[in-house]
Amino acid sequence: MINNLYNKNNLIIIIDYTVITIGCLLMALGIGVFLIDAKVVPGGASGLAMAIHYLTNNKIGVGMITWILNIPLFIYGIKELGKEFGIRTFYGFTVSSFFTDMVRGDFPGLSFIRLQDISSIKYLFNNDFFFFVLIGTVLLGVGLGLIFKFRATTGGSDIIAAIMHKKWGLKTGNAIIMIDFLVIFIAGIILEMKHLANDKPVLVLVLYALFLVFVSSKIVDTVLDGFDYARSALIFSDKKDEIGKVIMEKMNRGVTALKSRGLYRNIETEVIYTVITLKELGKLTDLVKSIDPQAFVVITMVHEVVGHGFRRRI
Repeated sequence: MINNLYNKNNLIIIIDYTVITIGCLLMALGIGVFLIDAKVVPGGASGLAMAIHYLTNNKIGVGMITWILNIPLFIYGIKELGKEFGIRTFYGFTVSSFFTDMVRGDFPGLSFIRLQDISSIKYLFNNDFFFFVLIGTVLLGVGLGLIFKFRATTGGSDIIAAIMHKKWGLKTGNAIIMIDFLVIFIAGIILEMKHLANDKPVLVLVLYALFLVFVSSKIVDTVLDGFDYARSALIFSDKKDEIGKVIMEKMNRGVTALKSRGLYRNIETEVIYTVITLKELGKLTDLVKSIDPQAFVVITMVHEVVGHGFRRRI
């Protein structure tokens, strides 16, 4: 029993770190292959690292700068937030930093990789800049979403925001937005000073960066919360037994009768409760209305269902 539990816990940890690693790679692809050359800054430690990268005439890899920036933040974060803040954050920003330099060929011994020099990547950069930036944004958002989903972070603004929340009560989301805007503003100044705007007005690149922050945050939310895939239904009807039987027989879904009391007529009765997939919603309402056209049906979104007949979220 103990061995089985130990093996199960080890398997969960292996799966967690595997997905975190995949998330780090996707994030690195978004930043390293697309956003760095586009001069579109994502905010946070990665965005500040990109700004420093431009300021030093590309002499230091963005991944290395990101890792260096995160080390003092990580140490301070452990001091302020406790040791439980720990290993997953260190793993997240270390692996994502390594992958960022790896995919660009900036890591020693891996200069032959340089994915940003692939012909199709260059074609998109030169002929469809918006789509080029959008691909980087999606990769960044999905990568961050997977990292956050499995309880890791990539450091940077996440650490600062957590500390600001603890010290001053500032909401974490608001703190991250403030930090991202500040980083984008700094990057814009550097791009203007160094004349590195890819023949585009710096303001345009800043607007792209703001667009990136908005879209990537929505993608992160989608990865964390998932697409809607289930609904719960409360069915008020005098023909509750017949409706419940049909749902069980024709839809193969469980049904629960909840005791209730209608205050208007002060009558004790029962309400039918069931959970269905989004695809089954139309069938449910059709069945209910065919039995009792006067039935009152309340449909609500369900975040997650764990049990027979429903898939788990990632």
